[in-house]
Amino acid sequence: MPTLRFAAPKEDRVALITGGARGLGRACALRIAEEGRAVAILDMLDAEAASVVAEIEALGQSALYIHTDVAEEAAVHAAVQQTVDRFGRLDILVCCAGILGWEKPFLEQSAAQFEKVMRINVFGVYHAHQAAIPHMLRGGWGRCVTITSGARHGATNQVPYGVSKGAVYSFIGALGNAYPKQNVFVNGVEPGRALTDMVVPRFSPEFIANPGNPIGRYSDPEEVAEVVEFLCSERNTYTTGSVWSVKGATG
Repeated sequence: MPTLRFAAPKEDRVALITGGARGLGRACALRIAEEGRAVAILDMLDAEAASVVAEIEALGQSALYIHTDVAEEAAVHAAVQQTVDRFGRLDILVCCAGILGWEKPFLEQSAAQFEKVMRINVFGVYHAHQAAIPHMLRGGWGRCVTITSGARHGATNQVPYGVSKGAVYSFIGALGNAYPKQNVFVNGVEPGRALTDMVVPRFSPEFIANPGNPIGRYSDPEEVAEVVEFLCSERNTYTTGSVWSVKGATG
């Protein structure tokens, strides 16, 4: 493998994953743990999170679960501090926590539903980065990745969700240019539909088997996690402010 001149030495770094109890968050937590990282999981699904912690520990890595509502600023900041207190550092942030909200026409979407989706999908990302990045700046290295969605282009029956993912896309672009000289990179990953609990129950088995996209299937969460892990690694020496498409197709 060619030498990457600007790669930091690989270390026993610490990652924090929001929404890490299942789906893309679980896949990212396990893949990052495979690279020798300790992992803190922020979620509200206690039993599922405990299972992921056990899986990470079976890999020989340390893990911590903190029951956290990412919509609550104080709770997120407290969870980040608890992670640093436990492991002594924080190097990697992956924001997977999010909800789809209602799939209904715009005039049937309440303001309360819009606020709920925004508080989790946007404010949760905002809180996590504000809490985590100062620790990365102090450590001289950091990698942040947030999951966005093609719904950011406009989703007629998912307006709150689409707007939230558009906001996240803008957020990634803004912060991607904020700290690269301090070696803190902020990126995003935009999956097509991955086979998670957010996707599978919404479609028939026949559609899941042949969704009509160019590659002919939806992704496994582990395929998305491969890209997330790279963006969070020392091997990522020149990508910041980008949203990587993992859709099995163009765009």
